[in-house]
Amino acid sequence: MSATLPHDSIRAVHFQGEVLRLLDQRRLPHEEVYLDCRSAADVAQAIRDLAVRGAPAIGIAAAWGVVLEAQRLAASATPVDAAQLEPVLQQLNAARPTAVNLAWALARLRGVLVRAPGGAPLDVVEALHQEARAIQDEDLAANRRMGELGAALFGHGIGVLTHCNTGSLATAGFGTALGVIRAGHIAGKISQVYAGETRPWQQGARLTMWELVRDRIPAKLVADSAASHLMKSGAVQWVVVGADRIAANGDTANKIGTYQLAIAARHHGVKFMVVAPFSTVDMATPNGDAIEIELRSPAELFGIGGQRNVVDGADAWNPVFDVTPAGLIDALVTERGVIEKPDAAKMRAAFGAPERA
Repeated sequence: MSATLPHDSIRAVHFQGEVLRLLDQRRLPHEEVYLDCRSAADVAQAIRDLAVRGAPAIGIAAAWGVVLEAQRLAASATPVDAAQLEPVLQQLNAARPTAVNLAWALARLRGVLVRAPGGAPLDVVEALHQEARAIQDEDLAANRRMGELGAALFGHGIGVLTHCNTGSLATAGFGTALGVIRAGHIAGKISQVYAGETRPWQQGARLTMWELVRDRIPAKLVADSAASHLMKSGAVQWVVVGADRIAANGDTANKIGTYQLAIAARHHGVKFMVVAPFSTVDMATPNGDAIEIELRSPAELFGIGGQRNVVDGADAWNPVFDVTPAGLIDALVTERGVIEKPDAAKMRAAFGAPERA
């Protein structure tokens, strides 16, 4: 698929030498404003504040954050090595705990430092730059491949429901689950897309609908609570979602609300697809119970767009991810292939056993 396709025109992460420019997703769809990050601390803050979000995009941004810090060290004649950069790596890794892509990308940058002990500062900076660029380029290629593989599973004239945002905004470009939807639309297989609003941050309403309307893909926004009724109507044949961490047995952590979609899909005979790059697979995590679920401020539930609509004194519980058991997943799509009805044995066959310490 050509990068010149209108369905592949959005880039949310731009490294421009001394600055990492991030399309500020908190401001969409009303404003297309870029946030300039000039340090690793700026990048970590942008990740925490959801200015950049989506598991692959978080990993890419963090990799560039390491490059920014390495450049700062080199400019100040400070050694660019593992000892100097480890605190930065840890700071970035702590910004969001659930998505494994973040730790995976940082591990690749750490590997560069291990391979270049005592190297000339500018040489180490260049090696880190090349690795960060590779992470970003590989993600875009993976998304295009996953789009082809996932769309091949569709019939013709189908309806698809998706959740949260898994498009170009969440990745290097094209998207994971939304990339499959884009590829399905290009192939003429999808007649209608439904996007759940995705409370409390409204990623489906604000971001996915922005991407779909921009691409002129037929799309309707639905309330999260309308999903089961929509499936019962027969309008949806596939639910297609992304992932933030996939455990060794196929259990999958994704945006809160995904688990209930999987339950409803199974009840109504609707197929359920998870789409994520190989970097999201964590064979060192045995199952979904071992995945740390990020809890965010209760205040995020008290209003929409900064306008409070809940009584003062109220309390709230705000997990931002949940885990869908592998038994509810019909197809797991990565750039390495499709695993139908994933389980521990199929995951080992596809991705290998985890390394033992």
